[in-house]
Amino acid sequence: MQDTQVTLAVADPRDLPAFKKELQDAFAVAVIEEFGSLPDGPIPSDSDLDESIAAPGAVVLHILCDGRKVGGAVVVIDDDTHRNSLSLFFISSREHGRGLGFRAWTAIERMYPQTRVWETHTPYFEKRNIHLYVNKCGFKIVEFFSDRHPDPQFPGPSGLPDDDAMFRFEKVM
Repeated sequence: MQDTQVTLAVADPRDLPAFKKELQDAFAVAVIEEFGSLPDGPIPSDSDLDESIAAPGAVVLHILCDGRKVGGAVVVIDDDTHRNSLSLFFISSREHGRGLGFRAWTAIERMYPQTRVWETHTPYFEKRNIHLYVNKCGFKIVEFFSDRHPDPQFPGPSGLPDDDAMFRFEKVM
């Protein structure tokens, strides 16, 4: 595994339809594993993806293993505050368990060395994500959003069962 190379490439706008489908397919696996089926429509929705991709400072990245696409990420880079966000992150379900998520994350950190703080979110049920962010990548859980403590930045429903339950993570560099 150590001889494989994980790199990043900025996505061409023409790649976005395929990128969105791959991301939704990867997210669907976790939702089906946890809840048995998908709610109506893809997760995240096309409109949520479009909003993330169009956010000020957003960069869409392909994650490559030996030049082959194995996942992707959307990061939001703030050149003024250097407080950056990992909005979306996925590894194809066919590639899980190979250490690619951690290696992709370290490639993102190397790509943005000026970052002071990284922030990301994940649903409460996503044990793989929580393990990756906390145990492998060094993030800390800094907030838990629920119906009793809603996320002020994402007040709308996500379409998932118990969709108010999310963790917010930060990594101080």
